[in-house]
Amino acid sequence: MTNLVLKLAEQAKNIGVTAAYGEQQDVDGVKFVPVALSYYGFGAGSEGGDDEAAGGGGGGGLAVPVGAYIKTRDGLRFDPNLISLIAVAIPFIWVSGKALSGIIRALKK
Repeated sequence: MTNLVLKLAEQAKNIGVTAAYGEQQDVDGVKFVPVALSYYGFGAGSEGGDDEAAGGGGGGGLAVPVGAYIKTRDGLRFDPNLISLIAVAIPFIWVSGKALSGIIRALKK
């Protein structure tokens, strides 16, 4: 089981930037690089007795496209995917508001 954990850790180390930024694409002479918000998690475990072998593992991930960097004659610009940004921003703003209200309540005491 230890080898499985080491293999997962080695592969996860290389995922970061390649998951957030895709390969450069060229459509009708316009070059762009897709950008995503990505999250990955892995786990493994093993517990066995004298005559028993046990083990398990799993993993999962999520990638939300948030936009693309587009290169034109005028320069480089970021073009957001508004629906994805709103879907990501709403929970973030809600959690930030709850945390801020908790801090304010704690400071008032």
